[in-house]
Amino acid sequence: MGCSECCVKCLRGVPYASLIATVLCFVGVALFCGCGHEALTGTKKLIELNFSKDFMDYALLANVIQVFQYVIYGTASFFFLYGVLLLAEGFYTTSAVRSLFGEFRTTLCGRCVSATFVFLTYVLSITWMGVFAFSALPVYIYYTMWSTCQMLKYVHDVNTGFDDVCVDARQYGVLPWSANPGKICGFNLTSVCNASEFELTYHLCIATFAGAAATVIALLTYMMSSTYNYAVLKFMSQDDCCTKF
Repeated sequence: MGCSECCVKCLRGVPYASLIATVLCFVGVALFCGCGHEALTGTKKLIELNFSKDFMDYALLANVIQVFQYVIYGTASFFFLYGVLLLAEGFYTTSAVRSLFGEFRTTLCGRCVSATFVFLTYVLSITWMGVFAFSALPVYIYYTMWSTCQMLKYVHDVNTGFDDVCVDARQYGVLPWSANPGKICGFNLTSVCNASEFELTYHLCIATFAGAAATVIALLTYMMSSTYNYAVLKFMSQDDCCTKF
């Protein structure tokens, strides 16, 4: 066998779908975890500087943010390991499918491992769909606030109703209704809208949302490719369930 034929044979065994899904998963999780961590920190800072003078008003929110930041650390570590395992399992199943009618034969244990990964990936896909939907909430809140800032610029130009334009964090459930001041208007709102922290946090929330979407797409891609490979191994293999090789 020549060098070119050997290279072609090796390339035929590469699980391109799993490889793309793994890269997309790493990128998505990195965006979600990194940008999400900083977005939570920026949100806490905006609230304590502008919307509440009493820590007890947002103490629960601060604790929730801290818990989510620790969850983010665990999520990043888990998906780094899980992504490597998925890629390795993708190489295994793809090689088995490519050599299905050759000398290579998958074992019952191998098929059980493949089925386990398919099931786990299915569960993770459903879970990340919920994370994807949840990550849209801060994007909506910041988009509403950004739209109010644009309105504030407009009323400032026409010089009417400037002090009546407000952002109330209490209406989103971020703060209790007893929080003081709870909302900012007019010139106070202008200072927040012009702050670089607000723009940065808004874009970080968008990046977090995009990262969650990329992770969902990656998990669905891998689930489809691994399900196809598992189905081929199970239903088209000529080995019976007791054959080891």
